[in-house]
Amino acid sequence: MGLFDKLKKKAPEPPPPPPKPADTSEDVSVYSHMRVEVTTKDGQMLFVAKLMYPQRTTAELHQYSEAEVSLLKDCSEAESIPVHIRGYHDHLRKAVYMEGFITPQPKHIWLVSHLYVARVGNDRAFFRLDTNLDASITKFSGRNAGEFPCKLLNISVGGARVSSEQQYWEGDKLLLTVKLLEDRDPSIMYCQVLRVIEKEDGPREYGCQFLEMNEADQDKITENIFAAQRKSRKGSQGL
Repeated sequence: MGLFDKLKKKAPEPPPPPPKPADTSEDVSVYSHMRVEVTTKDGQMLFVAKLMYPQRTTAELHQYSEAEVSLLKDCSEAESIPVHIRGYHDHLRKAVYMEGFITPQPKHIWLVSHLYVARVGNDRAFFRLDTNLDASITKFSGRNAGEFPCKLLNISVGGARVSSEQQYWEGDKLLLTVKLLEDRDPSIMYCQVLRVIEKEDGPREYGCQFLEMNEADQDKITENIFAAQRKSRKGSQGL
């Protein structure tokens, strides 16, 4: 039985939109082009998308990939379901939590109605993927130039934290290469060391900021992060 079969049996007609709290009159248009994860009210992952054309209480969700389309194929254009929409706004540096109802449109586009901002906060943990993956760092010139192995400890759209036996210094520019998922191509990021963390019981750790990252690169990293998180959640649930 498909996901939407279950949803339809539980709620064949969408319930009325919840009343908005007094402080959610925020202009949603500032969140245009934000990368988001869309889940059902009970936490089931649906897809990753870009929030487009938000205005007042409506928007469009442009789905990144077809990976999850099979879960949604039973949903007709006459149906809508309540969802949580959460993303991270790069410029505002804020985590944004929205709610609304989605209905499918052609070409993997979803119309959002009754959209409102439920909460805005500083919590970036969900949009950072904690890992312990083998990776490599390449430094093209200066001290300790060359390619050396490292460990990727976490990654977000804006940067990463790595550990390495090699010594680097604040301001060093590096090329970080890592495979976030076995079935995907490696991600290659140009970055700069912002801070050096000395460890008594292990190799140094380095906080790095990504440089020269265009929107397509950011989208790819975001999709890989959400895909890895989704895989981790399914594994922990025994799915």
